[in-house]
Amino acid sequence: MVTKQKRLKLKPSARDKRRYFLVAKSKANQVEDAILEYVGVLGLAKSAYLQVKVKGHAGFIVGSCSRESLENVRAALGLHGIVIVRVSSTLKGLGKGLECRKS
Repeated sequence: MVTKQKRLKLKPSARDKRRYFLVAKSKANQVEDAILEYVGVLGLAKSAYLQVKVKGHAGFIVGSCSRESLENVRAALGLHGIVIVRVSSTLKGLGKGLECRKS
């Protein structure tokens, strides 16, 4: 019999403060490679970059990074010609901006 494990909840003060960004369509590994080339391995680890899988964002890539390293990520993507369309602190806020652009 499989038992369900309880997940421990983090206090809000212990959670990572993340920023979500919407990138114009490019290959997923190009974003990570651009950050890696600009800030190196240690900077990539500090930025805690993650690609987020979100439905309804056809033609875009949604990524997230830590709040403190957002400027480094912007610079890295800008040097490689990858366009950041919008930045938000929530996925819901990121989606609202996309709906306005499609109309």
